[in-house]
Amino acid sequence: MRVQERRVVADGVVAIELRAVDGYELTPFAAGSHIDVELPVRDAHGHFIVRQYSLCNDPAEHDRYVIGVGRDANTRGGSAYLHDNLQVGDVVHISTPRNHFQLYEPAPSSVLVAGGIGVTPMLAMARRLSALGQRWTLYYCARTPERAAFLDELKALPGHVIPVFDGVPGGTPIDLSKVMADAPTDAHLYCCGPTTLMEAFERAAATRDPSTVHVEWFKPRPVVASATAGVKGDGNFVVKLANSGVTLTIPPQKSILDVLIEAGIAVQHSCCDGVCGTCETRVLEGIPDHRDSVLLGEEANATDRIMVCVSRCAGASLTLDL
Repeated sequence: MRVQERRVVADGVVAIELRAVDGYELTPFAAGSHIDVELPVRDAHGHFIVRQYSLCNDPAEHDRYVIGVGRDANTRGGSAYLHDNLQVGDVVHISTPRNHFQLYEPAPSSVLVAGGIGVTPMLAMARRLSALGQRWTLYYCARTPERAAFLDELKALPGHVIPVFDGVPGGTPIDLSKVMADAPTDAHLYCCGPTTLMEAFERAAATRDPSTVHVEWFKPRPVVASATAGVKGDGNFVVKLANSGVTLTIPPQKSILDVLIEAGIAVQHSCCDGVCGTCETRVLEGIPDHRDSVLLGEEANATDRIMVCVSRCAGASLTLDL
């Protein structure tokens, strides 16, 4: 993909428009999707780093992808490169879009809660809901108006945008209890933002129907007790690979992915933090101890798949479809 346009859309946020080098029509995407972007920056192992960014343009567009990138104060090289080095005309390699934060389009109404750069998937959702003629409300949390990326674009859509600026005189943090109380009982609720907002949102939404609550973590979710077993798999366990017949022992200090790579087993992976879902692998036998930020809600009870970069085994062994 070639960088067609790069513009500053808020303090510390750039919007990057990507178009195919040869002009071909892009893979369609649904609101909430993200792409992997490979950058010419190497990690400690000498590999090019890959980062995930939500698509924020209209899903009806098939000729471009647009991402919003916030400068991360604790950057490991990704956001710094995109802010300081990437220029119009540069070429980058990306994945096709994936979606672990799907919009439930038939919902009578939708309530979106965004914190900072977590607004990017919400912008695509707001565009799609507007195109469908659906009712939606977006609570947009940012320190100041100058740090609220895409705010004017959101206000131009036929929805209800409620800015929440807690870094201005008289500003206060969002009252999520009131958000829940004001939300219609049949509304679907979505949240993406920093860890503190995500945790508060999940607590406030605990009494709602779980099937109507949707979250996307862009940093690893704090590990909680396994939803599928009473104990967590912190010790040694065995992984059996059904297709190759290989058996591997996973020690406490290494992930399943680490051991697979050391054994020369090719597994698609990207973030290595349990956020992107790239390494999702089918489980044939055994009970996973999910520690990722992808399989949430009812999916956290799934025993047929696992994110091998962070999750472990709740028992003695797992058999994987590898």
